[in-house]
Amino acid sequence: MLKYYIIILCIFQATGVQYHGFGPGQQDWGFVEVRQGAHMFWWLLYVAELSVDHYSERPIVIWLQGGPGGSSTGYGNFEEIGPVDLDLHERPHTWVKNCNVLFIDNPVGTGFSYVDDPSLLSSNNEQIAQDLVTLMKQFYDVFPEFRETPLHIFSESYGGKMAVQFAYQLDRAVKDRSIVSNLRSVALGAPWISPEDSIMSWGEFLLNLGFVDTKGHAVIQKAAESIQTLIRNNQTKAATDIWKNMQQVVTKEAIGIDCYNVLTPQKFASASLVKEVDEVLQYGVDDLHIVHATDNLHKLDQLMRGPVGTALGISSHVLWGSQKDMVFDALHEDFMKPTTKVVEKLLNDTDLNIIIYTGQLDLVVSTPGTVRWVEKLRWPGREGYLSAPREGIGYKGVLEGYEKCYDKLSMYWINRAGHMAPVDNHLAVQYILEKHVLV
Repeated sequence: MLKYYIIILCIFQATGVQYHGFGPGQQDWGFVEVRQGAHMFWWLLYVAELSVDHYSERPIVIWLQGGPGGSSTGYGNFEEIGPVDLDLHERPHTWVKNCNVLFIDNPVGTGFSYVDDPSLLSSNNEQIAQDLVTLMKQFYDVFPEFRETPLHIFSESYGGKMAVQFAYQLDRAVKDRSIVSNLRSVALGAPWISPEDSIMSWGEFLLNLGFVDTKGHAVIQKAAESIQTLIRNNQTKAATDIWKNMQQVVTKEAIGIDCYNVLTPQKFASASLVKEVDEVLQYGVDDLHIVHATDNLHKLDQLMRGPVGTALGISSHVLWGSQKDMVFDALHEDFMKPTTKVVEKLLNDTDLNIIIYTGQLDLVVSTPGTVRWVEKLRWPGREGYLSAPREGIGYKGVLEGYEKCYDKLSMYWINRAGHMAPVDNHLAVQYILEKHVLV
């Protein structure tokens, strides 16, 4: 019955009919069987303020959530950039105002995406990217009017790791003419590109901001160095295990800090908080704040599994988020592998613009670690980038962040923002959109 529903849905969508779905505006959605038994869900929200003759004249932004296992249709849409928030109130700074936004539940097993058997879950970044390319091939078959529309891949956290591989493989597919797409850029928000550089910055970051003393710094640094050794010896599965323990170490030494935004006020719970964290911090770079967001997670589960699923006609056999834990488990060994080499391939072998942005209050993928791996990238423009001026960006006389741009590479430091910069400082992120997408 489920497969029959999917086929009918795609036939209707192939006619180019736009639907209302859930929330304001015109939408389309559906499943793509990227591999036999592996079903990926996408949800397209058409641009709300149409200042042109046809919606395909406005750019498409793909949004890839992190985790791995975080849902773009859920977290990205309702908690960050979609037209309404979790309480279904209008979001004034939604990206849908100026762009067509394509949310993809990726990898398979995430959100509404699902697999018929756990053996079909992706175990590496290359498989994830290939599944996304397969989805885009079918997407363009259904919507050929978008083939010439500028396409920009935006991502967050572990989504950045997936995005760079996806962009590289999509660019190759365009060049070998197996797909027609006007891919322009890939944007990496708080990207989990170099786990080693990120975790090696945690201790110093917390010490300098006053969240730990020198003793706490030493404890965190020792754990980070053990992970660094494992990564360099290509023992990434063991590194992931130690990394999970390190989360608990950080939470204990910093007494319940919110790793997504270190300035978020926290209730003081002493030892009981550490015990609670021990029980819930198990999966992915996007679960570090889970103990502080229980209400939102429960609310999102209810929304996606109830009104949203019903409005989109999702079969009752597809339970949103039910396979997300298995998604991370399947990528256990791949989780700590760096993808800096793929970023270098994008800079050396493609014409794509590479955009990186980091929130100054993010611990998970802290700014110092991100700056470190960016400055080590090997590409012809490296020296030009290093010597390029770093300039401020502002809005109505307020300093919102900084930018450093050279050739195809642009780096943004975002003030008063943590891991989810589009939420914490939408003005700075809007500046990035206007400079790179809304042109």
